[in-house]
Amino acid sequence: MNRLRYLLPTTFALATLLGGFAYLSSCSSTPNVGGSYAGGPAVTPLQLLGEANVRQDLIPAGTYGRKVYRPMFPSYITIHATENKTGDAYAHARALKAGALRAHKRPGGNRIGFLTWHFTVQDDVAIQHLPTREQGEHADFDGKGNNFSIGIEMCEHNGNSIPQTMERTAKLAACLMKQYNIPLNHVVPHYYWPRIGTTPEHKPCPHYLMTNGKPGRQWGWFLGLVKSQYQRLTEGPAPRLQ
Repeated sequence: MNRLRYLLPTTFALATLLGGFAYLSSCSSTPNVGGSYAGGPAVTPLQLLGEANVRQDLIPAGTYGRKVYRPMFPSYITIHATENKTGDAYAHARALKAGALRAHKRPGGNRIGFLTWHFTVQDDVAIQHLPTREQGEHADFDGKGNNFSIGIEMCEHNGNSIPQTMERTAKLAACLMKQYNIPLNHVVPHYYWPRIGTTPEHKPCPHYLMTNGKPGRQWGWFLGLVKSQYQRLTEGPAPRLQ
């Protein structure tokens, strides 16, 4: 998600520096998506998790976005796009651990004064920032999106492959679906969650998977990608993400 547009729902014509990253407006380059999505050979949950290549780099408990422990049992997965051209997954992890992504704490808005989410994915790795049983602050303030969903950000930095990022995100989502028995129709875009008191109320995110700013053909294509990865799963070792 574009951090400043999450906090201040106005249009920025120029990049704005925040936490060491240049955050751009959503009209920046839009990757092409589409085509077939053959999932691949059958795999155990352990093997698919290996393909997702998850690496933990958690925000330390008791600091910044984890200063207060907020437990969660996830029933949704929310997909975002970072909309910045300079920050890779590792840079986002450093920013979250340093408390660099601040937000205005207010009643009916951000509850903790920081932005947090669970995973940032790029073409070669998925970095985990929060345990999957802790609430993030990435979707809809004090609504179901934050209270019950795992937030996944997809990177867009220069040199990153968007198709490979989406494929890795689909593998991670399939692993989480299996672990928490989350149905495919509970894998949703950020757009799905209304942000009461903001304009627009529904953010067109992830922007390159929206059609005219809303879920449509391109989002349906992505869900097909997630489904194709989930359908690869067979019986076998099933590790659980923290």
